[in-house]
Amino acid sequence: MTVHSLSNSSAFQKLKQHFHQLSAQGVEIRNLFEQDSKRFDHFSIDAAGLLLDYSKNRLTSDTLNLLCDLAREQDVESQRAAMFAGEKINFTENRSVLHTALRAPKNTPQLVDGTNINAEVHAVLDHMQEFVRQVHSHQWTGATGLAITDVVNIGIGGSDLGPKMVCLALRSFAHSGITSHFVSNADGHALDEVLGKINPATTLFIISSKTFTTADTMLNAHSARRWFLRHFNEADLAKHFVAVSTNQPAVQAFGIAPENRFEFWDWVGGRYSLWSAIGLPIALALGFDHFRALLDGAHAMDVHFQNAPLGKNMPVLLALIGIWNRDVLGCNSLSIAAYHQDLRAFPNYLQQLDMESNGKHITRAGVAVDVPTGPVIWGDVGTNGQHAYFQCLHQGSDIVPVDFVAALRPQHHLAEHQLVLLANCFAQSQALMLGKSAQQVAAEMQAQGYSAEQIRLLTPHRTFDGNRPSNTILLDELNPASLGALIALYEHKVTVQGFCWGINSFDQWGVELGKVLAKAIEADLHSDANLTEHDSSTAGLIAQARAALRT
Repeated sequence: MTVHSLSNSSAFQKLKQHFHQLSAQGVEIRNLFEQDSKRFDHFSIDAAGLLLDYSKNRLTSDTLNLLCDLAREQDVESQRAAMFAGEKINFTENRSVLHTALRAPKNTPQLVDGTNINAEVHAVLDHMQEFVRQVHSHQWTGATGLAITDVVNIGIGGSDLGPKMVCLALRSFAHSGITSHFVSNADGHALDEVLGKINPATTLFIISSKTFTTADTMLNAHSARRWFLRHFNEADLAKHFVAVSTNQPAVQAFGIAPENRFEFWDWVGGRYSLWSAIGLPIALALGFDHFRALLDGAHAMDVHFQNAPLGKNMPVLLALIGIWNRDVLGCNSLSIAAYHQDLRAFPNYLQQLDMESNGKHITRAGVAVDVPTGPVIWGDVGTNGQHAYFQCLHQGSDIVPVDFVAALRPQHHLAEHQLVLLANCFAQSQALMLGKSAQQVAAEMQAQGYSAEQIRLLTPHRTFDGNRPSNTILLDELNPASLGALIALYEHKVTVQGFCWGINSFDQWGVELGKVLAKAIEADLHSDANLTEHDSSTAGLIAQARAALRT
């Protein structure tokens, strides 16, 4: 496969020329709707139970054709095939990238280094299913014979963000007997808050760490272990602690029985791992049938992504529109506006998925990319965001594309609330696109009795330029299958963008440097000896912390 420098590719040069032509002609999104009464039909797509409306973007059918040419020139189709085939496309770590295999049905052969991993995946799923059955049926109890009522997941990054987001999003489907808690931060306040809420006799801890050496996770795990042993004996650990890890010796040394370790593999990246045994807290919170539906929804999007042609492929279109906005229009960030309270953790989840994957500037060839890569991802739930940062989206100096996400049917019976919510969601995307001209503002103020001088002074402040792009993604309802499809949509979008930019979306070396430096600084904080060599700022901060911690 051949991936060209993006800015030097002929397709990219044509895209830039095309953009200059649109700009010279003064084409705005509102004009495109005026020219095509069926623009919504022509610029929307259904897949895996989701609808993507991308009509409110600054693009035409010619733009899309050129974007698809770019994808072909960057060999997206071959790279996609290599990923699904299990080739080691994570070349810096020599690993396959097969989170899609985690949600494939049983008896779907998938070979990695000669091993059929489908059988291994389903063996772990069967293990999870049996464990969930035992906990929910109270066959598995704590050391005193009491049923498990609280599950505390201790992990960080992908071992936390994905499971936590899904459990929050699907709370309407939760098993009534289990309360879920998540601890990730090394800040002791996080663990202290959870420990203050739970009863050790009825609590199950899940320690999620691939290597069982992740510093933040193991700090919290050992603190939780010490807290537990203030109430029980070491022999009781096996009834209250399980692990998701590849490191059997370390898990056993911690006090977790071998049969209570749930395995996963090096071809599962952390931010793509909620579909694996990392999803155990999801299965315990929702029940295994709902967890299976989550996998099935993601698999439906996988099938679509793998087989649909580029111009009718939802993840590919979302990715290419993102590249258009980032590298041609010059948009530095993407805001996620989820119009569903239960999706409040979704923007945070997407931050890691996108920014850890594509926050890179070195290509597969080992040279710097020559265009901007992953945008900053941020957002909140609607309508909260409207009363916080939407002012900046409408009238700020930066153009920020928005992905609106909404479910048509709610999980509650407050019908009027849902109408208001959807009205706000649709109105915000329309307002970003249409804006409000000075003539409209002046006419309204004149009708309201403002003087000519007041109109002259106030009109600039009340004018909206519009022409600001957005996508809208609609779910019929937020359920396990639709959420699975939604997550997989964004996973594949990020992957396609990485393919186009020529970067490795599946490593995260940028996370490592701070961890290494933190170990040296931690040693200095523990010690009264002279500091190891630091810059004056870091040395000064360490000195301040030493003084505070010793008083």
